[in-house]
Amino acid sequence: MSSSEGAPESWISSFCQLMGHEFFAEVSEDFIEDDFNLTGLQSQVPMYKEALEMILDVEPEEDEEEEEEEEEDEDDDDLLGDEKPPGYRRERRHARVASDLSVIESSAELLYGLIHQRYITSRPGIQQMLEKYEMQHFGVCPRVYCNGCKVLPVGRSDTPGQETVKLFCPSCQDLYTPPNSRFHSVDGAFFGTTFGCLFFMTFPDLDIGPTFDVNLTLSPTRSASFPSTATTTTTTSGISNQPPSDTPRPVYPIELNGTRTASFAPGLGEGKLFESRIYGFKVSERSRSGPRMKWLRMKPTNILELDEMTYFQSLQRSYDDDGDAEMGGDNAQNANSAIAQRKKAPMRRRRYNPDQMNINGVAG
Repeated sequence: MSSSEGAPESWISSFCQLMGHEFFAEVSEDFIEDDFNLTGLQSQVPMYKEALEMILDVEPEEDEEEEEEEEEDEDDDDLLGDEKPPGYRRERRHARVASDLSVIESSAELLYGLIHQRYITSRPGIQQMLEKYEMQHFGVCPRVYCNGCKVLPVGRSDTPGQETVKLFCPSCQDLYTPPNSRFHSVDGAFFGTTFGCLFFMTFPDLDIGPTFDVNLTLSPTRSASFPSTATTTTTTSGISNQPPSDTPRPVYPIELNGTRTASFAPGLGEGKLFESRIYGFKVSERSRSGPRMKWLRMKPTNILELDEMTYFQSLQRSYDDDGDAEMGGDNAQNANSAIAQRKKAPMRRRRYNPDQMNINGVAG
């Protein structure tokens, strides 16, 4: 294959252009040539050296030992008088190379997938995936209440051969199987479990939905004065999708745990869950045809409940308060008196029983 300019196309470009490989990013050769980025892959990929040479389009060096063996075989044939047709050595070498080529090709695909898993978590790789995400190369969420939110390819395991690639929707925070069957043979380990969360933490300004969540009210300008442990205030300033009302609305910080608060599952919450009804009456959850796994679609009404730093400080505070309460006041006196009583209690000694036999089975 060759490009329009006449230059031969690289193996990486041809691999990413294959049907079903549209999710892959083209890993730069500089990234592959850095040995640090390939640490630990040699033990996971068979024929690692040959596969790496194929990915980088490096001509494999002919093995001198194989040539010597072929020359010895020809000398033995000459001594025995066996005449071989011209070109027999070249044909035998091509047959052996053709048998190894399929193995090297599969090893090269496995090696490139594992390199790709690391590349998309690097700065140039994640930027390349951002361009594909914004151009909607990965598709949209099939859930109606997500309003066509763009999805991202992720994996459920970092080990090859475990799971196929899945599509992660940041609006409902759920995984979906790609609708097109061409992606059902792509290994999910080639994208890994880290890429999805790291992507949205790296680009917190992404609008993952067409509109902001109606439960959120954001300030018009992004300011660094909002700490991650900000408390809920009761002001009406900010941008809101709801009409103005007399009821004060909470104002949340722009970012929480490194992610925009507007990106905390805008496709979930009140009014964005399907409720089963018959003639206007809700179907009971205990019914056989009632809603299932509804807890997966829930999110807290107060976004600040997801603040990890506040939760950690509350745990530390409660732990310190419990420790001080146990060591102070009447509790400390009760503990000291219990220790004194244990010290004064007489020790129970074992009484001698003449009818009891010793450990050797002989009467004492």
